[in-house]
Amino acid sequence: MKIAAIIPARYSSTRFEGKVLADICGRPMIQHVFERASKATVIDKVIIATDDRRILETVIGFGGEVEMTSSSHRTGTDRIAEVAKDLDSDIIINVQGDEPMIEPGMIDQLGRLLLNNGDVEMGTLCTRIDNEEELRDTNVVKIVMDKRGYALYFSRFPIPFNRDNVPYPSLPVPCYKHFGLFAYKREFLLKITQLPETPLEKIERLEQLRVLEHGYRIKVAETDSTTIGVDTEEDIERVRLLMKV
Repeated sequence: MKIAAIIPARYSSTRFEGKVLADICGRPMIQHVFERASKATVIDKVIIATDDRRILETVIGFGGEVEMTSSSHRTGTDRIAEVAKDLDSDIIINVQGDEPMIEPGMIDQLGRLLLNNGDVEMGTLCTRIDNEEELRDTNVVKIVMDKRGYALYFSRFPIPFNRDNVPYPSLPVPCYKHFGLFAYKREFLLKITQLPETPLEKIERLEQLRVLEHGYRIKVAETDSTTIGVDTEEDIERVRLLMKV
C-alpha cells in the first residue's frame, strides 16, 4: 500500500501570522517539517499543500514538492483532500505545518496503525500528560478513549473532568494530550470532507469532532514520543532554543 504525507500550510493564522515561514536555526519552519516527514520509512512521498505563493516559492526554493490549492478551504483536512483526490496513494497522513520537531517515528507508528489494521479508516496519536499546567492549557488538545482504543471525545478543556479536585498525579486514570497528526484511508478522507460541519467541531474549533459527530470512529495509539506545536511566538522561541542544542 502506498502512503503519502501531506502537510497543509497556510500563511494566515489568528495567533501567529506567517508562522510556517518563521526562521528556526536558519531554515523556515515548513522546511523542518518537510525534512522530518521525509525521514519516515513508511512514506512514499511528502507534499506541501498551500494557497499562498510565498509558501509555494519557499518550498520550491528548498527543493520540496508543493501543490497550490483553493483559498476557500476552511480546514487543513479540506486542503489535503484536494491534493489527495488526484493521488494513487492508499493512505494519507496529515502532518501539521507547525510541528517543526515532529519525530519521523511518530509518522511511521501512525502509518503502521492503518497498515496493520484493515478495518481502521482513520487513526491518530496521543501521549500522557505529565503536569497539570499542560492539562489546563487550552492550546493543548486533550482526548479520552474507550477500552478498545477508539476516541470518545477531543477537547481543549481538561478531560476527564476532575470533579473531586484530586491532586493531578494521584488521579485514578491517566490524562492524554492529542497530537495533530492523522492518518486516513484515502477514500475515507474524501468522504469526511463532504460531510457538513458540526456543532461541537465549531465550538471547540477541532475538525476531528466532525468525524465523531457523524458516527465514525478514530483509532488512537499511544506514543512515548513528543513534539512541540507552534501556536504563538513564545512557542517558536522555545523551539529555537531546543533545536540549537
